[in-house]
Amino acid sequence: MIKAERKPVSEIMKMLSATGDCNNVVVAGCGTCVTICFAGGEQEVESLVQEVKIADSTCGRDPRTYTETTPQRQCEVEFIEPLEDAVTGADAVISLACGVGVQVLAERYPDTQVIPGLNTTFMGPPVKQGEWYENCAGCGDCVLGWTAGVCPVARCAKSMMNGPCGGSQDGKCEVGKDIDCGWALIVSGLSRKGQLDFIAKAAKAKDWSPSSHGGQRKMTREDLMI
Repeated sequence: MIKAERKPVSEIMKMLSATGDCNNVVVAGCGTCVTICFAGGEQEVESLVQEVKIADSTCGRDPRTYTETTPQRQCEVEFIEPLEDAVTGADAVISLACGVGVQVLAERYPDTQVIPGLNTTFMGPPVKQGEWYENCAGCGDCVLGWTAGVCPVARCAKSMMNGPCGGSQDGKCEVGKDIDCGWALIVSGLSRKGQLDFIAKAAKAKDWSPSSHGGQRKMTREDLMI
């Protein structure tokens, strides 16, 4: 799922102060991805409200009114429509959602200042409690069937499609000794399955046109449209 981490309170307060005389602020979490990575759930919303109240007090500012809410998702309009009264009546909204949620909220309520409270980082699974790693870059042209289920775009520091490169040593990436070489993992996985010939298929010129390099992407499923 999408992973994110909290922005420093100082950065959030700077954006909040730049919006003018904000007295009524909504702090909105998101009950899905960023809740799972402990960045934007109900507890994180409550914690941020306490921190910004302290920041207000420290700088001698009159207390603001903070309203806490955590819809199930911010990335879909139907989940944020119930927030209309709170959001339209607010001077600003601090969104503890990924960048998708922030933008959907801003598009749905264009007259309200929406401030991102998180930095969206990557897509990936947990390793253990409190630790995650990136394993998908959303490139739009998945080759995992040819690479033993290891993404060369996300797992190789150079996003090489014909690795490993000369910087790979003993299965580790030259970027850091604790970073596995993505292509070493691919070769190992294919060897274990007796599929090393798959490398020739994976190494073919990749179609980057579905990736973000061609501008904003859009996906349409006519079979799902009403």
